[in-house]
Amino acid sequence: MLSVKQNFLETIKRDGKPDRLVNQYENMVFFPADPVAAYARGKRFKGMEPIRDKWGTLVLWPEDQIAAMPHVTATDKVVPDITEWKKTAIAPDIVGNCSDPAVWKNAQEAVAKIDRENNLLMTFMPTGVFEQLHFLMGFEDTLLNFLEEPEDMMGLCEYVGEYRYNYMKLIVDNLKPDIMLTHDDWGSKNSLFMSPDVWRKFIKPQYVKTYGYMKEHGVIILHHADSFLEPIVEDMVELGIDIWQGVLPQNDIPKVQKQLDGRMAIMGGIDAAIVDRADATEEEIRAEVRRALEEYTPGGNFIPCLTYGAPGSIYPAVDELFTDEVNKFNKGRYAELAKK
Repeated sequence: MLSVKQNFLETIKRDGKPDRLVNQYENMVFFPADPVAAYARGKRFKGMEPIRDKWGTLVLWPEDQIAAMPHVTATDKVVPDITEWKKTAIAPDIVGNCSDPAVWKNAQEAVAKIDRENNLLMTFMPTGVFEQLHFLMGFEDTLLNFLEEPEDMMGLCEYVGEYRYNYMKLIVDNLKPDIMLTHDDWGSKNSLFMSPDVWRKFIKPQYVKTYGYMKEHGVIILHHADSFLEPIVEDMVELGIDIWQGVLPQNDIPKVQKQLDGRMAIMGGIDAAIVDRADATEEEIRAEVRRALEEYTPGGNFIPCLTYGAPGSIYPAVDELFTDEVNKFNKGRYAELAKK
């Protein structure tokens, strides 16, 4: 029987031979507490007073909400006029403030305690390029500016892309992770937020250098996007993404698996909105998890998990039942379905 780590590595190989399904994030030690996040994003917690991150975006986390969110209004946009973005969109100086080895000491000491032989260190890089754009100016302006002011939008995209590259490089160079969980939602449940051509022109190029550096340093790229991304899966492969995490069932997952033929693993399959509810019954949760396992296991390179961009569920019992159902499946039908 393969170790948990070995089984994961076999699962994401094109011609790998795992002996069971990876159970969500079972082999990954999630480590989001790096100095860059602390500096640029600030301390965030439920019920906090509104804060502004180092970009200037107002961030709220009311007591009755499950996460912090940007609050961009007509009167407090960081970039109210894209033609003058250089005057207002000032990237946090993460190189100047987070390059001193001393600021990494605590994080490195914590990472050193992780059993890397049996586990994979997973660091975290939230707020992708597209997300940063709408944090600065809102969704409507972001999408309109791609069409109405392409030259200035390209300049801002490249500026954000370079910031993200430096963010990634600081983490990779100082913590040497096995996996990077990197976020950028590029669509809704049923469509991309923009045409594939617009995405390819503005967003895709900003990931070439960043993901290229990660590949050069042996970092597994785990890109979160709980979105409909069928039209750009080939582009994601070109960027070197190893695992598309958060794959919603609104995508035709078996079709995508067949198209990919093992070139990029699929992680997700169970829309959290369907099962992670206060009124969800055990029967409903188990049935939805089992549906996904039955449908997507035969396609290979599949890791079942909720479609959130981090481990866990809002209601803890959901995560527990999910994990238990995958364990039961692994003891029963995995070998049979994997051969189909």
